[in-house]
Amino acid sequence: MTDRTSSREPGTRVEHDSLGYREVPEDAYWGISTLRAVENFPVSGRTIGSIRSLVWGLGAVKYAAARANEGLGLLDPAKSAAIQQASLEVMDGLLDGQFVVDAIQGGAGTSTNMNANEVIANRALELMGRAKGDYAALHPIDDVNRSQSTNDVYPTAIKIALQREISGLCAEHARLIGSFGAKATEFSGVLKVGRTQLQDAVPMSLGQEFGAFAETLREDGNRLEELLPHLRESNLGATAIGTGITAPPGYRDAVIAELNALAGLRLVSAADLVEATGDTGVFMLVSGVLKRAAVKLSKICNDLRLLSSGPQAGFAEVFLPAVQAGSSIMPGKVNPVIPEMVNQVAFRVVGADATVTMAVEAGQLQLNAFEPVMADALLESIAWLTVACRQLRTHCVYGIRANTRILEQRMFSSVSVVTGLAPLLGYAAAAELAKEALATERSIAELVIERGLLGAQETQDALSARSLAGLG
Repeated sequence: MTDRTSSREPGTRVEHDSLGYREVPEDAYWGISTLRAVENFPVSGRTIGSIRSLVWGLGAVKYAAARANEGLGLLDPAKSAAIQQASLEVMDGLLDGQFVVDAIQGGAGTSTNMNANEVIANRALELMGRAKGDYAALHPIDDVNRSQSTNDVYPTAIKIALQREISGLCAEHARLIGSFGAKATEFSGVLKVGRTQLQDAVPMSLGQEFGAFAETLREDGNRLEELLPHLRESNLGATAIGTGITAPPGYRDAVIAELNALAGLRLVSAADLVEATGDTGVFMLVSGVLKRAAVKLSKICNDLRLLSSGPQAGFAEVFLPAVQAGSSIMPGKVNPVIPEMVNQVAFRVVGADATVTMAVEAGQLQLNAFEPVMADALLESIAWLTVACRQLRTHCVYGIRANTRILEQRMFSSVSVVTGLAPLLGYAAAAELAKEALATERSIAELVIERGLLGAQETQDALSARSLAGLG
């Protein structure tokens, strides 16, 4: 490729920008700005086109902007109609393959915005019966990007994408909660020994253990839902730094109204557009909640791996579904691969949170240039957590079985039941009973009755499931 129009290669068209001329594939909807970005940022291999929700958000913003500009008399109706149609096609995913810029890029998202502007402009030209690149008829910046800047389009598209993806995560998270709740009901009458610091503590039911898993996830689900209102604040109309330069009076309210009408959103205009343009704290808030949800989900998976350890030399209290062979050398070995996968997703989310935190901190003055890495980290974390929740539910939790033989054996031979007698006998006497039971391998109930400390019925009542595990 060259920067001179006189030596155009077959199958290309020539476009120009402030840096010069370049040849672009003739059939490409993207243009020279996108070409330069592809050359400059071959980083992650993940293109914008692979992030469906972000492309959807970009299309929605461009559609709303075209309608708002037309309504204010700033955009010819024929151009507006073509831009709207092209934007809808972007939202529908028909042009995802044309969003070729890498997710990680310099320029505060300008390359992403220009990729959208060029794709929509060239598709609109095609709809108008014009050739791609005929920007005298419809221009990527003068028409598609009218009244806008990357600095208000890009963060708004990110927030729209996050709302869509978090809603999906919340739905999958809720299904996982339901699966743990179902297991809590199934295991409600199965007694076991609870543990603290990996040492025997006091009796409980396996249902209580799984019910606690469900409840801790429910708390995180609530926190995820609470993020959505924070993502509804938009700085559309702010343009470059929040002063609204190049955006006409009335545009700010008009574009928000059009966007809400199109997408069923509840966006509101930020109270202070300068502050909203320079501040990215909301992304750190989202990241922190995702990290909390990931860490707590990982802790549950740690417990599942421990409870299922064995099958002969471990806890072996529950059986996880066998989903694949576990070793290339040890016949019959099966590993807890689904919880292990979830653990690794959590590790990645924690790392992403560190990335988002540093990117938010690195903002300077009226703009943060590092929103691309924030968007990539957040949307990847949400996508991975959504899959992790689904796979844990469908490939693990639904198929968990209790090892009732081991649980009953341990429960009725455990000295942990002595805690239930402490209020009746006193702590010191109960401790002596525990020591003797361990030394003689006799049951607590047997020793209590033999010593005449309590009657048989009183002992039975004190050591019942109702008393020991709080079961009604």
